[in-house]
Amino acid sequence: MSKIGVFICHCGENISATVDCEKVAQEIRKVEGVEYAIDYKYMCSDPGQTLIKDAIKEHHLDGVVVGSCSPRMHEPTFRKACAEAGLNPFLCEMANLREHCSWVHEKGEATTEKAFDLVKMLVEKVKRNKPLDSIKVPITKKALVIGGGIAGIQASLDIANTGHQVILIEKDPSIGGHMSQLSETFPTLDCSQCILTPRMVEVAQHPNITLYTYAELESLEGFIGNFTAKIRLKAKSVDHKKCTGCGACFQKCPQKRIPSEFNAGLGTRTAIYVPFPQAVPNKPVIDREHCNYYKRGKCKICEATCPTGAIEWDKEDEILTEQVGAIVVTTGFNVKGTDFFPEYGYGQYKDVITGLQFERLASASGPTLGEIRRPSDGTIPKKIVFIACAGSRDEAKGIPYCSKICCMYTAKHAMLYQHKVHDGESTVFYMDIRAGGKNYEEFVRRAIEEDHVNYVRGRVARVYEKNGKLIVKGVDTLLSGEQVEIEADMVVLATAGVSNCGAEQLAQKMHISYDPYHFFAEAHPKLKPVETNTAGIFLAGACQAPKDIPETVGMASGAAVKVAGLFSNNELVREPLIAVVNRSAPPVFSTCVSCFMCQTACPYNAIEREEIKGRDGKVIKTVAKVNPGLCQGCGTCVAFCRSKSIDIQGYSNEQMFAEVMSLLNH
Repeated sequence: MSKIGVFICHCGENISATVDCEKVAQEIRKVEGVEYAIDYKYMCSDPGQTLIKDAIKEHHLDGVVVGSCSPRMHEPTFRKACAEAGLNPFLCEMANLREHCSWVHEKGEATTEKAFDLVKMLVEKVKRNKPLDSIKVPITKKALVIGGGIAGIQASLDIANTGHQVILIEKDPSIGGHMSQLSETFPTLDCSQCILTPRMVEVAQHPNITLYTYAELESLEGFIGNFTAKIRLKAKSVDHKKCTGCGACFQKCPQKRIPSEFNAGLGTRTAIYVPFPQAVPNKPVIDREHCNYYKRGKCKICEATCPTGAIEWDKEDEILTEQVGAIVVTTGFNVKGTDFFPEYGYGQYKDVITGLQFERLASASGPTLGEIRRPSDGTIPKKIVFIACAGSRDEAKGIPYCSKICCMYTAKHAMLYQHKVHDGESTVFYMDIRAGGKNYEEFVRRAIEEDHVNYVRGRVARVYEKNGKLIVKGVDTLLSGEQVEIEADMVVLATAGVSNCGAEQLAQKMHISYDPYHFFAEAHPKLKPVETNTAGIFLAGACQAPKDIPETVGMASGAAVKVAGLFSNNELVREPLIAVVNRSAPPVFSTCVSCFMCQTACPYNAIEREEIKGRDGKVIKTVAKVNPGLCQGCGTCVAFCRSKSIDIQGYSNEQMFAEVMSLLNH
C-alpha cells in the first residue's frame, strides 16, 4: 500500500486567488494511497520544505506530490528536500497548478476541480514511480567561445583565468567586434580602442586560450560536458607562422578599391588586408572574392613582394575537431541595411549615413582620420540631423522592439560632433529618451545643457535633397505640434539593432532556441539569463538582444562563472530520465525486433547496437541499446519503436496510462 504525501502551495496569491487550496488538500486525502495532505502559503520557503521533510519522516512516506508552480523552476528544490529526508528524489513529482490552472482560469468551482484532477493524476503516477539513480558522466574541462567581440574576449579571459583551456573562434580576420569600430564609449567618452586593445592582446598571449580567427562552427554534437565541435578554419592564403606582419603585401596590392567592412563602407581596402591597425592577429588574409589571381589566374604581386614566402595560393579550408565541455555563444548583432530606409534616402544620398558609419568618421583610425566630413564632397557639415529609432519600435518595418542603445549613442554622436565642429548645429529627432543606466540620464542632460544639442520630439517623415541640402521633414509633438523642416548637410540614422546574418542556421547547428527576430533565446528571462534550453551552452552579449558594453561585459562574466561552476566537478550528475530498452531476465530476452528505426530517429545519436551472445559466444540477437550519456530523454525513440520495447524512465507507458485513467475514473 502506497503512502503518498501531498503538499499544496498557495504561491502567495498566484494559485490561491483562483484555486481553493484548502479544499484541494481536503479532497486529495480521500484518494487511495494518500497518507498525508496539507496546504501552505509558500511551500518553496524554508518552513515549507521543513513541512515536507518532517512529513516524510513522521509518516514514512514512499512518495511525494507537490502542487505548486512551474517544475522548471522548483522541481530541483523539492527533490532536494526529499533527498535530505531520506526519500529517493525521483519519487517526488510536481503538479503545475500555477501555469496549468490558476493563471489560465477564473476563480470558481471548475478551477478548483481541475487543480484537484492535476494533483490526483500525479498521485497515480507516483504510485508507480521507481527509485532512480542519477547518471554520472565525465566532463571535458575545455570551453569553446564562439565570437570574438568584447563579450567573447571577456568570457574567454574569465574562463582562462580560472585555469581552464579555452578555444575562441571568430569568423572575421581579427577579434574586436563592433567595439573596435567605435571612436568613444558612453557615458564616459573614453577611447574605445584604448580599453579594448589591451584585452585583445591579452587574449592572443594568454597561455590557456587558443585563438582561431577566420573560423566558423561547422557542426556540434554531444551533450553538456561532452560536446564534439567541428570548426572550419577558412583558408587565409597566408601562412601566419611565416608572416611577420610587415605590410609590404597589401601596400603593393593593385586591388585597392574594395569597400572596407571595418569602415562600414566609407573607406577602402586591398584584396590582401589587415582589417584595422590594432587587429589581433595583425597579419593579413586574402579576400579570394576580389583577388585578381583567384578571379583571373594572374597577378601574384603579393607573393613577389613577401620577404618570407608566406603566401599560400593552394591553401584549402581545414576542419578541426575539438572536444569541449561547455560553449559560450557571443556572436553579437548587426544594424539594418540600406534598403530598409527609402523614406530617409539612405542608399540614395551619400550624406545620409548610419550611426556606425558616423563612428568611423569620428574615429582617429577612420577614413577621415577623426574629422567629421561629408562622404559626398569631403566638406565639414555645419548642420547635422540625428534621427533616433530608425527602424526600431516600428511594427510596420517588422521591428517592434527597442534597440536599447540608440538613445545613448545618438547623444554621444551629437556631443562628438559639437566637440569637433565648434560652430556646428546639431538636432536630434526622437520618440522618447530611454537612458536607463548608471550616469546615462546625466549624459543625455549634458548633451542638451552643456553642448546645446537641439532635441525635437517627433518622428521624421521624409528626407530628400534640394539644392545640395538634405531637407528633413518631421513634426514637433512636444511643444508646438507643428511640422518641422530642417536644411541639413548630413543626416545620421540610429538604425535598428538586429541579429547577425546566419544566426538562425547557427542556432540550428547548436540545437538552441531563438526568438522571432532570430536573437538567441535564454532559458529563463529572470533566473537563467545566460543559459539556453540546451544544457552546457551559454549566451553573452548582443546575440541575445541589443545591449550596451557594460551589460555585455557583465553578461560575459556571468556566462564564464557558469562554465567555471560546471568545470569545478570531475563528473556531471544528470537526471536519469532517459530512454531504456527492455532487457528483462534472462539476458537473452528482449522484445526489440532489431528494426533500428529508433536509431534513425534519435536526434542525439544516443541509440547504439548491442550484440546478445549465448553461452557458446555466438551472437543470438542484435538489439538497440541507449547510451545514457548521450540520451536527453526527448522520447522520440519511444514514439518510433514498433515493438513498444523502449520506455522513458519516470515516464513509462504504465505511468502515463495511470494518469489518464485517474481522470476517466473521476
